Amino acid sequence: MRVPFNRVAASEVDSARSTLAALAVSVGDGLAAGAERPGLRALLDQHAAAVRDSLDAGLRPLTLAALAGYAEGVLAGASEQGWQPTGAPIDWSDPDWLPIRLLAVHALARALDVA
Repeated sequence: MRVPFNRVAASEVDSARSTLAALAVSVGDGLAAGAERPGLRALLDQHAAAVRDSLDAGLRPLTLAALAGYAEGVLAGASEQGWQPTGAPIDWSDPDWLPIRLLAVHALARALDVA
């Protein structure tokens, strides 16, 4: 059975929420760091704008499922390039591209989930 284009199956919502919850655990402390560091906040805003542009958020509503899929794609691409998660805390004083991008996805998802 196909799901109508304007609806998402409950299992897909659960999967998206699971992906975003894992993302929150790995980068969530970056939001607090961004509140304390204007430079980090500016980077976060730039990355969030790029994520929204990538997902055509100006043309269609941004969804948790789209953000989860985006995060999974970014992580898959990083893995293909040899990146492996370390499990170590992220140094938000000088973060690489990947943690900032994932933090932007987390921030966008958090804003959607609260609204």
